[in-house]
Amino acid sequence: MRKSVKILVTGLILTILVIVSVFIINNQVTNFAKGRTYYKTRHIPHRRVGLLLGTGRVVSTGQMNLYYLYRIRATVALFKAHKIDIILISGDNSRKDYDEPSMMKTDLMAQGIPEERIHLDYAGFRTLDSMVRCKEIFGQNKVTVISQHYHNERAIYIAHKKGIDAIGFNAIDVGGSYGIKNHTREKLARVKMILDLLLNKQPKYLGEKIKI
Repeated sequence: MRKSVKILVTGLILTILVIVSVFIINNQVTNFAKGRTYYKTRHIPHRRVGLLLGTGRVVSTGQMNLYYLYRIRATVALFKAHKIDIILISGDNSRKDYDEPSMMKTDLMAQGIPEERIHLDYAGFRTLDSMVRCKEIFGQNKVTVISQHYHNERAIYIAHKKGIDAIGFNAIDVGGSYGIKNHTREKLARVKMILDLLLNKQPKYLGEKIKI
């Protein structure tokens, strides 16, 4: 009986420690990003390069992914407000039938963005990869990150740790059960991010430098 009580108490303590750690890490990331993200084009400073973080065009049900749609709209708004000159799209291209950067490029061009102003990073498999490759492969130390607010906060935190001066332009967020699910996942993603930074995790691929 005593052994089972000890196991129960130990489990409870570990659970509390995990919850507290998640809370502390999330607050740390959010507090760091304060004043570094923007919702209005008129408020955000000009930066030469906008780093658009990739996502899929459709969700598993076959419906349009609103995160994707809103990021495209945010990027177009920034470009047309002359707050960025070049767009670097960083996303997943790990399968022949899945290519986030090319899909996004097609939709940006359909909104009037010139092809020569768009550059693609096909190895942005994770936010960490996208931020590190932005600097190490594409030579950018100062960028505007384009994604939803919670994602921008994490990207900005990674950028700071990797010596990149980043600000964020916040695309419209997504509500409902799908939004709640992603916000919950984000809390855990931030914990993993801290572990990756502590372990000096590197991108899956680096390679030759590309001038943009």
